Amino acid sequence: MELLTALTKQKGSEAATLAYAEYTQSWGSSPSKSIIKQTVAEIETDFIFLVPTQAALYLHANHSNTGRTYSYQFSVPSRIPVFPSWMGADHADDLQYVFGKPFTTPLAYFPRHRDVSGYMIAYWTNFARTGDPSQGQSKVPVTWPRFTSSGHQYLEINEKMNRNSIKQRLRTRFVRYWTETYASLPLLKSTSAE
Repeated sequence: MELLTALTKQKGSEAATLAYAEYTQSWGSSPSKSIIKQTVAEIETDFIFLVPTQAALYLHANHSNTGRTYSYQFSVPSRIPVFPSWMGADHADDLQYVFGKPFTTPLAYFPRHRDVSGYMIAYWTNFARTGDPSQGQSKVPVTWPRFTSSGHQYLEINEKMNRNSIKQRLRTRFVRYWTETYASLPLLKSTSAE
């Protein structure tokens, strides 16, 4: 609750209480320490990275007349050995794959990591050439759909890519909390002299 109180301080205790209820909905009566830690990581990730990114995607998809919008979630677990298994990818973990590090330092990676790197290089190369990550000279494992204002589709990038890698509405419930519920709450009046 302390984290949410700090993140929502401009809107006060009601915002923190509402956010806490949203994020702990599935906890049950006695959540494990692992579940609590995972929820804290999700809150921080949503607040700092996911929600601003999703809000930008929605705006671009809703208002761009010519530009196409694409979204992805990189889900290859972090290579940092001290992270718990539920942690998933860390911020910017995808960059080493886009730039081919699994190929340049092969002993530090498994073959599946080179597969992921190859997929990402192909998608990014196609996008740079054609404006569409699925169209071009580089072969990709699955067609990456456009992110539209109605479908909110994104591509989950990992070593097991297939048609099931196309997903919809990434953490929409939490995005709605921050962009609608939280945003609609009034700001607290400042008590300090300005």
